[in-house]
Amino acid sequence: MAATRIHELLALRAAQTPDAIFLHAPQRATTFAALQSLADTATRDLLDAGVRPTDRVLLVAENCAEHIALIMACSRVGAWSCGVNARMSAGEIAAIVERADARLCYYTSAASDAAHQHARRARAVASALPGVMRCAPRPGATTEAAEALADTAAIIFTSGTSGTPKGVMVSHRGLLHFGRVSAQSRALTPDDRVYAFLPMTHIFGLGTVLMASLSSGAALVLRAGFSPDDLLAALAQQRVSNLLGPPTMYARLLAHVDAQQIRPSFPHLRYLYTGSAPLDLTLKRRVEALFGQPMHYGYGLSEYAGSVFLTRRGEPREDTAAGYLVDGAEARIVTPGGRDAAAGDVGEIWLRGAGLMQGYFRDAEATAQVMRPGGWYASGDLGRLAPDGALSVVGRLKEMIIRSGFNVYPAEVEAVLNRFAGVHLSAVLGLPEADGNETIAAFIELEPGAVLDREALQAHLREHLSPYKRPSRIEVLAALPTTSTGKILKRALVAAS
Repeated sequence: MAATRIHELLALRAAQTPDAIFLHAPQRATTFAALQSLADTATRDLLDAGVRPTDRVLLVAENCAEHIALIMACSRVGAWSCGVNARMSAGEIAAIVERADARLCYYTSAASDAAHQHARRARAVASALPGVMRCAPRPGATTEAAEALADTAAIIFTSGTSGTPKGVMVSHRGLLHFGRVSAQSRALTPDDRVYAFLPMTHIFGLGTVLMASLSSGAALVLRAGFSPDDLLAALAQQRVSNLLGPPTMYARLLAHVDAQQIRPSFPHLRYLYTGSAPLDLTLKRRVEALFGQPMHYGYGLSEYAGSVFLTRRGEPREDTAAGYLVDGAEARIVTPGGRDAAAGDVGEIWLRGAGLMQGYFRDAEATAQVMRPGGWYASGDLGRLAPDGALSVVGRLKEMIIRSGFNVYPAEVEAVLNRFAGVHLSAVLGLPEADGNETIAAFIELEPGAVLDREALQAHLREHLSPYKRPSRIEVLAALPTTSTGKILKRALVAAS
């Protein structure tokens, strides 16, 4: 019988292969049966605290077995887990507690110093789950009455790269469906091991990593965060076969390998994937050269419980297209007038299908702003479809720069900047001018030890970009600000400009 709730995947694995190791963590290995036992304990703790169906349970966490157990326990009691990265500030977490109207807050204090500090500030006490603390239940929290929301599994709070985070209501159906799609796209089996540093508080970690691995029986080499040295050791010694992460993770890995003059060993690696942010062609080629195999790419978002487009195994691409529609998904490229764009033209990406969100939590206005007739979700992303159906994402609708009456897509300018010697990462955005025009500003992070030759860079830009696309302002930063999943925080750059 097919699973209808995400916790049923773990129960199935624990029943079929109880002694198989699912989590390979630095401190200990955890079998499916042991993880199920932790989920049992977490379930009892939730019920003892009076948690009811549709209650929101905040999980202030970094990746660990207890975090996964709490996600599964929330599913069992019908509560909605709300994962929050423990590295967020106390003020940010407090705001999400209020926004989620959370009944209960848990902290994975043993696995995360940051979570432990948050727990101390909140005067949390020990829960029944070892190494996890929780606050007293909030008596004013209210449940949800809408029957249409009964399938909600979790609330994913968007990273807020361009505004206030919104609570995306992700369904059991969507997570289960994408878990199968992701596992099939990678041909995952119980023999695979996935390097799992991506936060499971984010849809990339929750869907592409956790759900896909539970669907297939693959194991996780579980980490609380990213370290180039740890990744290289895991590739060499822990049979890692799948490596997934945002482009910035690969960029930092390349910088580390070059600076330390390392020749990586990866005897079991067979699948490379990146997502969550635009992919630069120069970076893709460098990663493929390092590992000697294709780099896969996809387009997805929290509002769709995972990827909507994925590249295909056995069909390596020479470009940075995000591949093809996955099973159960539909997409349109739409003009500002609401019509389908002509083949090859740029328009807004509209989506619908099995993974589409239930809406934004208690925010009917924000939900209405992105939903269109016929159940279509207007993503705010700009893209074009090739004749073969492959999607190329060209930027964000809100980030598109209007310069002298021309449209400028930041990703195009960033791709040219990233090809220049010594440039490690770049971010381009438009800043308003007094006459209503926009000036193009570029922020650059250099490779270790590199010094920017501004005259040579200007010559490079003149060679590859039309005059209206060239940045009039270029700043070098020690490091570009990023979210926990590797997205460059352009909002922070605007605020500092």
